[in-house]
Amino acid sequence: MLTYILRRLGAGLLLLAVVTMVTFAIFYVVPRWAGRTTEQLATMYVGRAPTPEAIQATIERLGLDKPIVVQFGEFVRGIFLGAQYQFGRDTIECAAPCFGYSFQTYQEVFPEILSRLPVTASLALGAGVIWLVGGVAVGVISAVWKGSLFDRLAMGVALAGVSLPIFFTGLLALAFLVHSWGLFATPRYVPLTEDPLAWAQGMLLPWLTLAFLHAAMYARQTRAGMLETLNEDYIRTARAKGLSERRVVLKHALRPTLTPIVTIFGLDLGLVLGGAVLTEQVFSLNGIGRYAVQAITQSDLPVILGVTLFGAFFIVICNLLVDLVYPLIDPRVRIHN
Repeated sequence: MLTYILRRLGAGLLLLAVVTMVTFAIFYVVPRWAGRTTEQLATMYVGRAPTPEAIQATIERLGLDKPIVVQFGEFVRGIFLGAQYQFGRDTIECAAPCFGYSFQTYQEVFPEILSRLPVTASLALGAGVIWLVGGVAVGVISAVWKGSLFDRLAMGVALAGVSLPIFFTGLLALAFLVHSWGLFATPRYVPLTEDPLAWAQGMLLPWLTLAFLHAAMYARQTRAGMLETLNEDYIRTARAKGLSERRVVLKHALRPTLTPIVTIFGLDLGLVLGGAVLTEQVFSLNGIGRYAVQAITQSDLPVILGVTLFGAFFIVICNLLVDLVYPLIDPRVRIHN
């Protein structure tokens, strides 16, 4: 078991290194392959309507005229040790981990991301619990009651949830559930430490809206896995031994079905933690996703780079946690590893 954990940790660190190199290449190397000059690349960092002086200053600050290997080394060094940026006679210190510096807002990217992380984390974790528990529960009941009215209604709703985009269901929820019927409070973020009840009330509708999309997929996946597992020989053997139907379903049938569910959950949670762009934009939540949208509209490339790298790290970390949870769900993982 220890060997398995160490192997997964090593693989996770290696993947983080690869993600860093790929992210750097997308923003620094690929544009050059596409024919962009150093001045054009610097323009992407300065923003709209840049002056020649600002472009030249950006080239010097970022070292864009240096070899790619040197630029990558300084990029990695900035993440672990911090970086310095010269503004005339002034020197700006970007403390480690330095994910970049915005030359439009004159703010470090990483502290700005951290200030918005509680909003995104609250949205992701709250919705994640709802879509995991709700989707799996509906899928199990639909599989056990295959062909029933509940099964047909649940799968019909799940099909609608998969088909409808979040910006459509979110706007409908705001229009009817908040403004017309007044069933929910206007979505807003209140820090959990200040008022837990107001925090839950303000995030409830975004949770349900985001969870509706993912729970639909989880319900369909769980139902399909359960139907396949319930036809296995060991399930018939368990029933023949006189085990209760509840024990057969929850222990013997559900457990192997959860393996792909956990895999999908790790990917989905990592993506949402990296920024729930549409949900945050629809409900005006000032999280990482909305921060990225603002950076895109303002052509603030250092922010886009920082958010991309930060989101990629979350996806890798969540997948690493999934790998560590596998042995708890399926003991065969411990045997084969």
